[in-house]
Amino acid sequence: MYSLYRKEIKSYLSSLIGYIFIGVFLIIAALFIWVFPNINNILYANVASLQGLFNTSKFLFLFLVPAITMRTFAEEKNRGTLELLLTKPLTDTQIIAAKFLASLTLLVIALLPTLLYVISVYNLGSPPGNIDLGSTWGSYLGLILLGATFISIGMFASSTTSNQIVAFVLAAPLCFIMYFGFEFIYGFEFLGRMGYFIKTLGIDYHYTSISRGVIDTRDLIYFVSVTLLFLIATRVMLLSRKW
Repeated sequence: MYSLYRKEIKSYLSSLIGYIFIGVFLIIAALFIWVFPNINNILYANVASLQGLFNTSKFLFLFLVPAITMRTFAEEKNRGTLELLLTKPLTDTQIIAAKFLASLTLLVIALLPTLLYVISVYNLGSPPGNIDLGSTWGSYLGLILLGATFISIGMFASSTTSNQIVAFVLAAPLCFIMYFGFEFIYGFEFLGRMGYFIKTLGIDYHYTSISRGVIDTRDLIYFVSVTLLFLIATRVMLLSRKW
């Protein structure tokens, strides 16, 4: 499993896709947080907070994460190497875990340079250090959990097709629906109390909570459960080859 994990990491970093993902994420995030005048701009808002980073990142992840996961299984199928991979002394679960962890590692690598923003905001505060670090680290955890959920959705979409573009087209809307769809349904007043329950099924409800730095066990369980659900669905798609 570790050898496959290393192979996946190397494939990301030896091709343009990994660097494009990291570069596009950092450039667009920096523009919205430091340059473009908007509510997420730290200097424009004049508040020593990185909430703008976490608000911006969730929208970037909606499109960028499906872009890096679209190749996980679709490329293997297209090249005819999936069957070869499945004949190796690895279980389907180990293969999925290795690819999942490789994608998650790339996402964490993309987030590491943003720690410079923490240092910057820390020193820009009045007085210096006037930033809620506990909330900030909690928000980073929420962002990683969000990325992990989107990765699992993207891998599921990739396992259903041999075309990477199709995998992206499936994954991006699915991520969007999982994030905003339940919030949209909640807006219908005729649902009454059921509307609130539906709202709690969406990613937006839990990410909004955890992005404030509030580490609630219910939010952690939600993200882990949804991630595992789509990883299990991915395994079912791989097993379907035997049916």
